[in-house]
Amino acid sequence: MDKIRQPIPLFKKWFEEEINLTKVQIPTAVCLSTIGIDDFPNARYVSFKEIHDESFIITGPLNSRKGIEIEKNNKVSLTFWWTETERQIRVQGIATKISEELAEKYFHARDFNSKVVSMICEQGKETSTIKLLEQKVLERVTKNKKIDKPKDWGGFSIKPVRIEFMEFRKSRFHDRKLFEFKDEKWILKQLQP
Repeated sequence: MDKIRQPIPLFKKWFEEEINLTKVQIPTAVCLSTIGIDDFPNARYVSFKEIHDESFIITGPLNSRKGIEIEKNNKVSLTFWWTETERQIRVQGIATKISEELAEKYFHARDFNSKVVSMICEQGKETSTIKLLEQKVLERVTKNKKIDKPKDWGGFSIKPVRIEFMEFRKSRFHDRKLFEFKDEKWILKQLQP
């Protein structure tokens, strides 16, 4: 296990090591778990953007199920699994909306088709006419005009309270370290495999 004694620098180191080795198409995918509006846990993969101000940034429609769930209960978790380095990182934290300026930055960094889909579709809402939505997206893509960020598109900054790092070993004696933020500092604990 790395000798880094703070979780954010350790996360960045592990993330960079995985990115340099990975062959997966979306290396920034992370599982976001929320408490559902029906009190059942809910998990889905989202795109991790970066660490900003010691917090994990994810983006998407604020009026989607995840956005509504976070609005109701902002205690969330992120789970990273990295195949090449055989490492897992679990983050528990408090989610808050990112600023409009940051949302604009992330939205404009997206590819054109993603922007169009975000403009036309209401993520996760029921539809009886998927073909009509596809047609609307295709028509808008062919116009190839600038897309403004939809008012309900933004993101969340997840301030961690716990981060667990686990490095898998063939012996099954996995190395697990838990960082907990207490009294304004990180406390490190070694966990059993």
